[in-house]
Amino acid sequence: MAGKDPYAGIEYDEINEVTGLEVDEIKCLKNCFDLFDSKKQEFLSADDLDEILRAMGFRPSKEELIAILEEIDEDGSGEIEFGEFCQLCAKFLVEDPDIETMKRELKDAFRIYDKDGEGFITMDTLRGLISELLSPLTPEELDGIIAELDEDGSGTMDFDEFCEMMMSAPE
Repeated sequence: MAGKDPYAGIEYDEINEVTGLEVDEIKCLKNCFDLFDSKKQEFLSADDLDEILRAMGFRPSKEELIAILEEIDEDGSGEIEFGEFCQLCAKFLVEDPDIETMKRELKDAFRIYDKDGEGFITMDTLRGLISELLSPLTPEELDGIIAELDEDGSGTMDFDEFCEMMMSAPE
């Protein structure tokens, strides 16, 4: 038995133009929106948004939340319709983290693999990590990745090289 199309009436092009979100991201947000719109009112209360964003993994400060709400809820109604919800979520989905936050997170990740605190990760450790993350890889593919990462042939990767690897876009 076919039910009502949950995506009927969504203005994908309009939302994409305003937010930069792709169709699959918009559909995912529609599912989230519908879950939180339990009364089926077609809007969410501004009071609920902090809880909603946290449930979705976002961690805005109170000040950030107030500023975002003021920007999104232009008419001051306190009601966030689906298009406004997409604009709000796009701020967190599309925005890049600041460089200091990224470096801190990379430093924490680096420490996990620099088990002895020597300031570098061995290529053996990196080989294990890459083969786990990118499996299945052939030994030749893994060797190629390692050779590319170990440009100076030192057999190690220091924090700066780690940052460069993690922050470079895949080719």
